[in-house]
Amino acid sequence: MIDFAVHTRDDGVGVVVPQGRLNMVSARRLKELLSELVAGGTVRIVVDMAETTFLDSSGLGALIGGLKAARQAGGDLRIARPTPAVTTVFELTNLDRVLRAREDVDGAFDD
Repeated sequence: MIDFAVHTRDDGVGVVVPQGRLNMVSARRLKELLSELVAGGTVRIVVDMAETTFLDSSGLGALIGGLKAARQAGGDLRIARPTPAVTTVFELTNLDRVLRAREDVDGAFDD
């Protein structure tokens, strides 16, 4: 089971926090949440993965889908605070080159 905390900061950055296992079952909901944010005009999004205990290919697909949607709308999607398990999956798939992890949520768009 997974929960998602979602909020938009005062600077317009949307923050999504997947809490638990991001797998085939929960990836669909993440994709919906990211699409809803972009459709609502929030095109800069940070996915805070500090509480994500597991990530599979479905979860990766949802993140890439969100990245694509955000970029097509003129924004971007950033990953912050990935757990070691999440970092390992990013490195094994070479997606750490596309979704470079940030150390914290607040500074994810400071570059």
